[in-house]
Amino acid sequence: MIQSNILLWTFLVLFIGSSLFQWILSRMNVDHLRHFGDIIPEEFEGRLEGETLSKMTAYTVESSRFGSCVSFFDDALLLVILLSGLLPWYVGIIASLDLNFVLSGLLFFAGPAAVGFIFDIPFDLYRTFGIEKRHGFSTITIKLWLMDLIKGLLISMIFMGILLGSFLALVRYFPQSWWFWGWLLFALFQLFVLWIYPVLIAPLFNTFMPVSDEGLRGKILHLAERADLRIREIFQVDAGKRSRHSNAYFTGLGKTKRIVLFDTLIASHTHEELLSVLAHEIGHWKKGHIIKQLLFIEIVSLVLFYLAYRLIGWPLLYETFGFDGVTLYVGLFLLAGLFRPLAFFLKPLGSSMSRRYEREADDYAGRLMGTTAYLVDALRRLATDNLANLHPHPFYAWFHYSHPHLTERIRRLREIDRKEGVDFSGSGDIHSVHHVS
Repeated sequence: MIQSNILLWTFLVLFIGSSLFQWILSRMNVDHLRHFGDIIPEEFEGRLEGETLSKMTAYTVESSRFGSCVSFFDDALLLVILLSGLLPWYVGIIASLDLNFVLSGLLFFAGPAAVGFIFDIPFDLYRTFGIEKRHGFSTITIKLWLMDLIKGLLISMIFMGILLGSFLALVRYFPQSWWFWGWLLFALFQLFVLWIYPVLIAPLFNTFMPVSDEGLRGKILHLAERADLRIREIFQVDAGKRSRHSNAYFTGLGKTKRIVLFDTLIASHTHEELLSVLAHEIGHWKKGHIIKQLLFIEIVSLVLFYLAYRLIGWPLLYETFGFDGVTLYVGLFLLAGLFRPLAFFLKPLGSSMSRRYEREADDYAGRLMGTTAYLVDALRRLATDNLANLHPHPFYAWFHYSHPHLTERIRRLREIDRKEGVDFSGSGDIHSVHHVS
């Protein structure tokens, strides 16, 4: 009993500590923005209007507050599930059905997943039709939102059912080596999803078509040729039917690899700015960042799978949360809850690695384009179009940001061109932006 109390209080201290720390970070970030939010950064002088700056501040403050509320609710819900005694009761009901191990495990995980899904719906509704609509971003209809919800649920049930069912079978039939085979299954599943996403999953939600601007398409193909990157096609996606946010990305693996541009991005950026954004994404491919990040994830996953294997048979784990005996699929769920606060405090490690990759991709884009000026202009437009936070708290940015924050990033890009003797006078200004209405 004493040991179970120690484990329980250790978990609670870590869990509540991570939640409190996250709330403090968010509060620091909002307070920092309120203090400096009316100052136009040097990197945006002459290219940013005061009205837009005010909109940036309002959007960031409201989004941050809402995000903190959602995070707090999610943490509270997980604590209720773990500590209320509902799980032992639920496991008893499953045991009475006399199902095999795999089906019992799937039914067990479906319970908390269904609860989380149901409680997330009102938050997503408010985010989409409240915050995003109020700040001029959301264009989605309730019908399309419902269709997305249903499609997303069905896809998750199919893929997670297959993955989790296969994993539980490994746990059941390979009791000494499941951790390795489970990790291998997880790694292969990630690659499989990355491969099929562009051709099977994404088209269920959006319409993809070749870029209609032949001039832009030719320039992109020429850019990819200069980078020695073989791309079968460049696509534009009808993202504007859901949101006015703009973006561009590379996706796929092998023969499914493709470039995708949001229609909102094409509407608001010049060809040179679009090319600079794509040059940055090409930099990620040429520098092997995607492979490196996958390797990092797989190494961390391998360690976690082995730790789970060592701890899953620990009777104290089950006793602490009200279970009478060891049930392996229950142990997997409990260990996921225990690992959650630890993963939070390790987040800066992944963020730091990601920011380093972003800087390398920026450097590559500058070399491929011959100047960083176009990427600077693209980042300024993206910042204003998406109402980005130009004054994040330094510690918050260090902890959470996967990209260098915008003013730091632009300052560094401009310094690269200064060292190379490139003239910045040709950069565009904010007044030439074509805003999507």
